[in-house]
Amino acid sequence: EHAVACFFQDVITQLSQRHAARVIKHLKSEIGTHPIYEIDIAGKRLAVFHPGVGGPLAGGMLEEVIALGSTKFIACGGAGALDSTLTLGHIIIPTIAVRDEGTSYHYLPPGREVAADPEAVKAIETVLQAHQCKYVTGKTWTTDAIYRETALKVQRRRAEGCLTVEMEAASFFAVAQFRKVQFAQLLYSGDDLSSEQWDSRHWSTQTSVREKLFWLAAEACLSL
Repeated sequence: EHAVACFFQDVITQLSQRHAARVIKHLKSEIGTHPIYEIDIAGKRLAVFHPGVGGPLAGGMLEEVIALGSTKFIACGGAGALDSTLTLGHIIIPTIAVRDEGTSYHYLPPGREVAADPEAVKAIETVLQAHQCKYVTGKTWTTDAIYRETALKVQRRRAEGCLTVEMEAASFFAVAQFRKVQFAQLLYSGDDLSSEQWDSRHWSTQTSVREKLFWLAAEACLSL
């Protein structure tokens, strides 16, 4: 019933190598096989899967895991920071996503934004507060084209109130609304897009942040 969509393949690999996770299903695409794992946390079963990168693949993976029986989802991943005050590793809960992608329009009527499930967002907040983790909530910009995050677009999205940019949130939220399942997401601030010059900040090497975010997502998911 509960599932975490984890974008951190390094974390999933560690779970598998420590025999903390077992494969219960393989999904398939032209990329290859996509394992669905199960882990046990205090006697509770939790599915874990990598949703792939980009709205179409992630939305399709979500569809298939819903079809397999999961109804309560928390995703954990990273995002580009549009606000320089979001230091590397800062936690963000996207409550609204700007629909600058294509997948969401196949699930919901045309519109500028789509929201995460409020109850799932609240579950994340409760867990973060219990662990005394600093976080912000706000709007994210979901785009299909990572190399077209131009300076002008970044300026416009910041003016709209977007804190981050990523490639899946709007698609996730739309699929979840259409299928009537609960879905919210945890992000950490990665590369910095707030100035004229892109700064990678070596965001993908933040191993401890990524693992911590996964366990926070797992706890929030199981509380739903």
